[in-house]
Amino acid sequence: MLNDWVAVEAAMDRVQGSADFLAPLLQALAESLDVREIFARISAEARRIVPHDFLMLGLLSEDHARVRVIALSGDLPRTPADVALPDALRFAIESGDFVVGDVRLGAGGRTITGMLRPSDRAQARPIEYEAQPLFRELVAQGLRAFLRVSVRLRGGVLGGLIFCATDPDAYDPADIAHARQIADCVALAVAHQRLAEEEQRSAEARSRAQRLEARVRTLTDELEQQGRHRVVGTSPAWREVLSQATKVATTEATVLLSGESGTGKEVVARLIHRASPRAEGPFVALNCAALPEHLLESELFGHEKGAFTGAATAHPGKIEQAAGGVLFLDEVAETSPAVQAKLLRVLQEREYQRLGSARTQKADIRVLAATNRDLQAAVAQGAFRDDLYYRLAVFDIALPPLRQRRDDIPALLDAFVEDLGRSIGRRPAGITRDARDMLVAHHWPGNVRELRNVVERAAILCEGGAIETGHLPAAIVAPRTTAAAGVPKLRGIATLDAAERAMIVEALERAGHNKSKAARFLGLTRAQLRARIDKYELT
Repeated sequence: MLNDWVAVEAAMDRVQGSADFLAPLLQALAESLDVREIFARISAEARRIVPHDFLMLGLLSEDHARVRVIALSGDLPRTPADVALPDALRFAIESGDFVVGDVRLGAGGRTITGMLRPSDRAQARPIEYEAQPLFRELVAQGLRAFLRVSVRLRGGVLGGLIFCATDPDAYDPADIAHARQIADCVALAVAHQRLAEEEQRSAEARSRAQRLEARVRTLTDELEQQGRHRVVGTSPAWREVLSQATKVATTEATVLLSGESGTGKEVVARLIHRASPRAEGPFVALNCAALPEHLLESELFGHEKGAFTGAATAHPGKIEQAAGGVLFLDEVAETSPAVQAKLLRVLQEREYQRLGSARTQKADIRVLAATNRDLQAAVAQGAFRDDLYYRLAVFDIALPPLRQRRDDIPALLDAFVEDLGRSIGRRPAGITRDARDMLVAHHWPGNVRELRNVVERAAILCEGGAIETGHLPAAIVAPRTTAAAGVPKLRGIATLDAAERAMIVEALERAGHNKSKAARFLGLTRAQLRARIDKYELT
């Protein structure tokens, strides 16, 4: 928007010297922020300065190959005009302002001819260009001459103001100077209009963002009541995931949720279901990696009685059970080629057949799929069908691992402590600062699922007290007191103080001299680390 304000000031500077001459025109322009609404008034005021029968304002495309007429005065066609710019006129526009006289329809009405007079008063030369519908209509309305001057904004050519007359010799290059002053006034109006439109777009974007944020909050509050499927976290990476999920939820698009195991793909899938038009329908989940191929086919598509050994009764599959709702396919990359082919038909034709049946059934479902594998790499290796991949990844949401959203770990810890207090019968009194720091600093290869399991184990061990470092697994505690602090570098150090000093130096170097981070490496509080830094004079 700053550039638009600069353009407004530049346009005002250009017309300031002729304020008295152009005062009525400027007054007309001040009556509206939309130049199209007052274009008839602009034409009437401009007619006193540059006589014309009708006036036209056109905007050029970025490549100057097309022109879009946005405002017309007089008895001209009111349909939107967006026409290709003939090469002859494009060359004239790029060369400067110009006048064309003696305008006529060419042989057979397929072209328009005229005499072009440039602004530099060079000798007139004939011009001929294709008679597109708009140009042909103008000539039919009596156009015999026109004067075209550029409308400039931000130092570039925005479009053109075209003065049209029924007299074949109505204009001379001497008229161009006055026409340019009018064009500068119109440029001022266009700049104001663009500012208003930009502000309106910004306001609409802010409103959409606020509505989206409110919708995300509503959905997360609703899912708060669903225990293990709660949506917890406020980090930018996690909020972006929730924002994308909420945007796509209102559509029927197939969604592919990708990310490491334990990052919360099913949580996001349930949020999409909750926000979708199918929210009142069922949410049916199937782990494709948990069943062998023949059982997966039966579980997914269903089977008829006698379809295979042991099929004593007919069985509806997950697709049938999810009718009117959402089918969530977890670990979809683990499906066999045969299942992939049948699943492709479900997505493409919205139909399927039970095993052992020739009857085709409609699949009234929305598919959400999840994978912890790189499906694009699997496609390149021939391990996954490319046509199925493109059907699944209509809208792809990549979930960040927990180590990339550490800011959410404290909130997750509190949520898990609260949930586990209900499930194990006694709620832990809390988590000590040292234990919390260790949990935040851990790498978490198993992501949120691993974090919950660790908290559950610690909640059982603490027997209602506070969760301390001693209740955490050795895999979390040990790296903080040995390898993470640089113990391998302590060989040859004689005293305990020297060893401690070396460990602190190593931790500070690894943490980039960030004391809070170094304290987490060492399993200390920041105050404890500060005391040791002072003790060893590590300034």
